[in-house]
Amino acid sequence: MEIADLIRPEGVVPNLRATSKKQALQELARRAAGRTGVAERRIFEVLIERERLGTTGVGNGVAIPHGKLPELNRLTALFARLEAPVDFDAIDEQPVDLICVLLAPEGAGADHLKALARISRVLRDRTICEKLRGTESADAIYAILTQANTSRAA
Repeated sequence: MEIADLIRPEGVVPNLRATSKKQALQELARRAAGRTGVAERRIFEVLIERERLGTTGVGNGVAIPHGKLPELNRLTALFARLEAPVDFDAIDEQPVDLICVLLAPEGAGADHLKALARISRVLRDRTICEKLRGTESADAIYAILTQANTSRAA
């Protein structure tokens, strides 16, 4: 599974304005609604419910909020770099500035887990994260994400 299969260039937000975890998730749910046709509130509720189970702030300024929606027919992801880091209750207690939202169909099972693993693998790489933080352009961010994916084995 390739990052390009999950994130489209229009799914990259280079400078998302948010002052809290909730606001970041609301804004990403709004943008995901426009890409998926699923109601913004429904997406937000799924993401918040997942956060109640435990934070998706995985450390090093990265969060990977995710959830399953029966209304979806394919895996979809959005990537955002925040203008300023926000508290995300991350496992390392550091604020988050890189967020990749993954939405999956209800029956995605193994594909959902493979996609999470792929995203996690790319965003665990500190060099890639520094490149993502150092660019202003959505196209450049997309290129970093997709090139990072192809330079590593699955």
